[in-house]
Amino acid sequence: MYLKKEWKYHLILALILVSMDFFEILNNEEFKLLKNLDSLYLWLKSTFFISCIVIYFVNFKVVCPRFLKKNHLSWFFISSLGLLLVFAALRYVLEEVIVFEITGQHNYYEETRRFWYYIVDNSYFALPPILYSTMVYLVLKLIEDKDLNKAELDSLKSQISPHFLFNTLNAFYVELLDDKPEVAKDVHRLSELLRYVTYDSKQDFVLLQSEIDFLKDYIHFFNKRFEEELAIDFSINGSIQNQFIPSLVLIHFVENLFKHGVVNDKKNPAKINITITEKNLVLETCNAILLSEKYMDSGIGTENVKRRLTAIFNANFDLHYKTKENNFYTFLKIPV
Repeated sequence: MYLKKEWKYHLILALILVSMDFFEILNNEEFKLLKNLDSLYLWLKSTFFISCIVIYFVNFKVVCPRFLKKNHLSWFFISSLGLLLVFAALRYVLEEVIVFEITGQHNYYEETRRFWYYIVDNSYFALPPILYSTMVYLVLKLIEDKDLNKAELDSLKSQISPHFLFNTLNAFYVELLDDKPEVAKDVHRLSELLRYVTYDSKQDFVLLQSEIDFLKDYIHFFNKRFEEELAIDFSINGSIQNQFIPSLVLIHFVENLFKHGVVNDKKNPAKINITITEKNLVLETCNAILLSEKYMDSGIGTENVKRRLTAIFNANFDLHYKTKENNFYTFLKIPV
């Protein structure tokens, strides 16, 4: 879907630029050459367009994703200067070597083929494809990031009919409050957990304390399921104040631990450790892998989390995972 949108933008921009160039030709002497199908003119026009297209897509496919996506602006500008030289070199080979061999004629006069003049003159022509491709890349990245964040949260929330669900849980809570207060407390806790997923996490960022409470509630219900046989070392180090983090990111790694890991072995408990510093939050997990599971180090869920974190933090986060001696380890470090 995204690929189709990408090519649509390239095509629209190409049609606009070619149309502008054509109408400009109609108003000057180049029209006579075009009308008479002058071979040298057609050769030079073709090689010019080829050079522009090459620079456009090298910038769009290589330079922008490598440096703009990671917010390395200095390297982006250095690479752009390199593209100016590449454009000049490519055009020189196509026009002053290949076309000259075919037609016996140069595009530039001998005195203008000097190195610095040729570089400066071609820099003027190389700038538009670099600027246009950068503009299209930024527009598409903005659309992709917006759609990704909205789709991930909407997908999670659309699985529940909140109004009906919360009314039902509230009815259970009222019925159980007098006779079974502990069960009623769990029903209320479940309601708060689901309310957080459905409503509170609507924002891109939430209070760290709310996210920690959510994890505690999640682990609490697994503890109920395993009837106190749950073997989880859950620790929090550092001070929780008014820090904000992306919503529903930490739960992905905790959920994977319960889904694929051994969580009822008292001799080898699964570990969830959260360390909070002044600037960062670090989440580390370790768990033995279920022998029945064909556990994969990464999957669609993890890739989606990486894409979301990239959309929010660019390259300012660390995410690593590995399998060693039938144990699975994850490491996540994000700014707070």
